[in-house]
Amino acid sequence: MTRRQVHLNVNILNAGVFGGSWRFPGTDPVASFTLDHYVRIARRAEEATFDAVFLADGPAIREDLRYRPFNSLEPSVVLAAVAAATRRVGLIATLSSSYNDPYDVARRFASLDQLSGGRSGWNVVTTAGTEAAANFGYDAEPEHAARYERAAEFVEVVRKLWNSWEPDALLGDKANRRFADPGKIHPAAHHGARFDVEGALNVPRSPQGEPVVVQAGASKDGRALAARVGEVIFTAAQTEDEADEYYRDIKSRAVALGRRAEDVVILPGLSTVIGATEAQAAERRELLAELVPPEYALARLASQLGVEQDALALDSPLPWHLLADPDEAGGSQTFYKIALGLARRENLTVRQLLRRLGGGAGHRIVTGTPEQIADAIIDWVDKGIADGFNLMPDVLPGGFDDFVDGVVPILRRRGVFRTEYSGTTLRDHLGLRTPDHVARRHEGAA
Repeated sequence: MTRRQVHLNVNILNAGVFGGSWRFPGTDPVASFTLDHYVRIARRAEEATFDAVFLADGPAIREDLRYRPFNSLEPSVVLAAVAAATRRVGLIATLSSSYNDPYDVARRFASLDQLSGGRSGWNVVTTAGTEAAANFGYDAEPEHAARYERAAEFVEVVRKLWNSWEPDALLGDKANRRFADPGKIHPAAHHGARFDVEGALNVPRSPQGEPVVVQAGASKDGRALAARVGEVIFTAAQTEDEADEYYRDIKSRAVALGRRAEDVVILPGLSTVIGATEAQAAERRELLAELVPPEYALARLASQLGVEQDALALDSPLPWHLLADPDEAGGSQTFYKIALGLARRENLTVRQLLRRLGGGAGHRIVTGTPEQIADAIIDWVDKGIADGFNLMPDVLPGGFDDFVDGVVPILRRRGVFRTEYSGTTLRDHLGLRTPDHVARRHEGAA
């Protein structure tokens, strides 16, 4: 019997996912401002036959900048340089549908796809937060539902632009290359807008059909968008029950929209803390908790919950009377629900909740030996509640080296992870076919 294969991306999140990663002994706190940092990790990911490297992003500087490094470099620019230093590993970058235009996004990823030989993926995000809104001339962030309505149409337009070349556009004499009409969509302004598109993208068709579309919707609006457009979907499930419910809901929604369940790859986030022994792993986890600047962790939690910082007493429960219903909250409903779920489920004080979250992104944290980390990965995949994981090492690059050297060989020995790439494109690595709308256009042109 063939075992289910594990898909793995690595999120190159500056110095690591923990809020104090940049303070970890031996870590260079400003390495993420250099190209060498990204190239080194991408080459190790390629050596370990990972599906892709992933760069998260937000087009703003947070007020807590003084407490930790931030994602300062524009991700598609970084990955263009990484593409030149690698040959197989996929390249996924975040670009906001709230504060960009479809033509520009389509051109960036089509260019990256051409230059990398079909390895690009676009993580579609609906940017929350007033800091980003101000950078683009707005007084407040768009309303939650409006962000997702815009994102759905945004992706539709980007895909029309990616497919505005006929399938044979790279063949034959240049004079015989043809445009496919991407259609016309109603015009309007930026926020809450509909887009006007005519003509064709000035980059030929993708070597992999089109770049892979990635999404991470967890709210009601987010799930609808993920099931509609996502080919790889990131999730922040903390428990088996949460992972199971999300996995089955997204797959069933996708099928109801006329898609195949296997055309959607679901990858929960996984933060890893690895030690040679359980005791060493626990000691490392404790040190990482101590290294998180308390002011940073408290301010981040207050921001996620939409309350003033002085409303959070460290040794008391969350101020439940001040907290909005999760489905009515602004900002990121995903991480709002994660914080509330952890606090309720484990009856945590604010101080305890901060330690559980690691001062980081709020994803599931697994602490243990390489064998225990491998067990945790295989368990969820074998149970059919994940197709793999979006890996977020505790510290970069050291924590990722621990995973590659310790966990990957175990996954390979157990027959759940490749020993070499069988294809050349990101779609090949993920087991994703060319999308139906691209295939139909190809057949029509033929």
